[in-house]
Amino acid sequence: MRKNVLITGASGGIGSALALAFAERGYGVAMQYHSREQAARETAERICSGGGTAEIFSADISREDEVEALFDAAESRLGFLGVLVNNAAISQKGLFTDLTLEEWNRIFAVNCTGAFLCSRRVLPEMIRRKEGCILNISSMWGQVGASCEAAYSASKAALIGLTQALAKEEGPSGIRVNCIAPGVIGTAMNADLSEEDWAALREETPLGRIGTPEEVAQAALLLAENRFITGQTLGVNGGFVI
Repeated sequence: MRKNVLITGASGGIGSALALAFAERGYGVAMQYHSREQAARETAERICSGGGTAEIFSADISREDEVEALFDAAESRLGFLGVLVNNAAISQKGLFTDLTLEEWNRIFAVNCTGAFLCSRRVLPEMIRRKEGCILNISSMWGQVGASCEAAYSASKAALIGLTQALAKEEGPSGIRVNCIAPGVIGTAMNADLSEEDWAALREETPLGRIGTPEEVAQAALLLAENRFITGQTLGVNGGFVI
């Protein structure tokens, strides 16, 4: 029977790479997006033109009603969702003292509450079947913190804690929960960096280069399919955090 995955934030650089990688491995792919419909549609068309299965769904994952509708629609179109990848995220750069409560709440609503709502929605059927895998996409800044990205760092650290707690709670039901903490990856989220910033980051990375979304996707496939790994945070960061 075909395996299915739901990927949040599937219209971004890492999300698109995740969708393509899982489709190439034979998964049916449910792709959630919020505002970038065209980008999600182009990735889905690439998958379908190559003989794969992909469906796109619009939802604000910070809203409980929209998460319920998202999963209802995805399950109706694809069937049992055996893998969930909580990838959707937003960021905001600036001094902590300039951070507003509205900005703080919005970052946590997407980065943390979205992962909570999606995980809570997918788990009952996983528990009933005694199988399933949840992958949370954190960040190396969730491990060590980033200056001028306090809310983003805190939200990504929360995902690591959620991963560890859920792995312990759901392990007896045969469900694995893991986390990926990407380092500096060449995506639109980092498009505001200057060439000097990029050069400094490359120099600080032991492997001497910037990572690619495809390398994050390769790590996700490993964690999705190795059945004796759970509760772990895998750094895909070129040695930036050791």
